[in-house]
Amino acid sequence: MSEAEDARLVDSTGRRWPRLSPFLTGPRGRCPRCGTGHIFRGFLTIRDRCEVCGLDYAFADPADGPAVFVQMFACVPGVIFVLMLTILWNPPWWVYLAIGLPVVIVTTLLPLRPIKGWLIASQFYFKAEEGKLAKVDGGRR
Repeated sequence: MSEAEDARLVDSTGRRWPRLSPFLTGPRGRCPRCGTGHIFRGFLTIRDRCEVCGLDYAFADPADGPAVFVQMFACVPGVIFVLMLTILWNPPWWVYLAIGLPVVIVTTLLPLRPIKGWLIASQFYFKAEEGKLAKVDGGRR
């Protein structure tokens, strides 16, 4: 289906929205259809719908994806920092609380919202849906 035929890009008033990249809308927490409205109500709570174009966010289910990305990629620099701190300096325990703990918290919490927004925008952009089993040869798989 081409962009001109994609019904998801038309709102309830009949206005046609351009197809926006998930890299431009998601990390900023913007609506994947209009690019103006907001995805989030709070820090990580997804709104029911866009306040500008009315897009229903019922399709948005990033599940544990943001946490997995943060654990695998974003917190690695924080953990490496704490390990290097131990190897090079071997500081007392209070240094870990004063420096190491905030570094790990910042490297895990800050990227969570942009990654979740990007995953939601990608679901819209690529029309991601829950997987379904296909029947082949009269019902046999």
